[in-house]
Amino acid sequence: MVTTSSSVETSAAQIRALAIYLPQFHPVKENDEWWGQGFTEWTNVTKAEPLFPGHNQPQLPADLGFCDLRVPEVREAQAQLAKQYGIHGFCYYHYWFNGKRLLNRPIDEVLSSKHPDFPFMLFWANETWSRRWLGEEKEILIKQTYSEEDDRNHINWLYDNAFIDERYIKVHGRPAFVIYRPHDLPDYKKTLALFKSIAESKGLPAPFMIGSNSHGHELSGFDQVLNFEPQLGLLPDAFVDGANDNKKKRNRTYNIKSSELKVYDYKGVKKIMAARKFDYKYLPCVFVGWDNTARRGKNGIIIINQNKEDFKNSLLEAKEVVKDYPEDEKIVFINAWNEWAEGNHLEPCATYGHTFLEIVKEVFND
Repeated sequence: MVTTSSSVETSAAQIRALAIYLPQFHPVKENDEWWGQGFTEWTNVTKAEPLFPGHNQPQLPADLGFCDLRVPEVREAQAQLAKQYGIHGFCYYHYWFNGKRLLNRPIDEVLSSKHPDFPFMLFWANETWSRRWLGEEKEILIKQTYSEEDDRNHINWLYDNAFIDERYIKVHGRPAFVIYRPHDLPDYKKTLALFKSIAESKGLPAPFMIGSNSHGHELSGFDQVLNFEPQLGLLPDAFVDGANDNKKKRNRTYNIKSSELKVYDYKGVKKIMAARKFDYKYLPCVFVGWDNTARRGKNGIIIINQNKEDFKNSLLEAKEVVKDYPEDEKIVFINAWNEWAEGNHLEPCATYGHTFLEIVKEVFND
């Protein structure tokens, strides 16, 4: 039975830290066609170069190396490492394009093998894929399309394959499911109602639907809202490529001689994210770091001066948000476990080692 705690003092063990997980570390035929034979996210990571003195690129893995997610021992090692440092489970990005699934082998093998024995849930990253790595409708590789028939096929697949797994993360007894861009759906409320009705027709609990506010704040109808981070659009000039005086002035404060690069300070970005106020309840999401120049070169967004103190403070603030929530809703998302080409990862790297994992363990297992 789920209970609501009215106490201000909440045990950290009651709060579930979920790490968002990217499955793109294995080759697939589509990426072979679009990017070249054998492409994985490591292809981007290893070609990254420093763009100014002190720029932390390339960001290279430590403990787990250039892992291949087709290998069961790799998936097991990731789960063991996450568990060791206080992560409750993984939130796998789920790529569904009108019935076509991409980068699905890791989760399919997790489902079929029943290993690792580690909680998980799915996060539908319903973006069109393009060559610009921005979810834009430019230079399209595969387009995201929608229909009622596809909604039916989608929810049936979820129940028949993922939601029935005993490891699947539930909230109030209902399988949790996140939609990244709800407003891209023709009528997201209709989709929510359909998902619920199909669950009821199966005699199963309706999914606990979580809408990400990364692309819009009107999310009534969802059971919860994910306050996704980082929301890069809050940063000045974040999506403006090319040189301008604002960039030149800002970069000078970091002793960077460029009027083109988009460089921001970690502490300052954390403050911007924390300053937002909402008139709705939400589940917090804390980002680890950011530097996507591995993907976008000089047009990438670079957050410098990443440090454990500000990361720890953002986790503590997230815990404060959920401390009085109903027990099952005491969830903090961490972005991300392994977004290496975006410089956003808990997995140990050559620069920071276990630093950020140690902070997670300190905050959630104290």
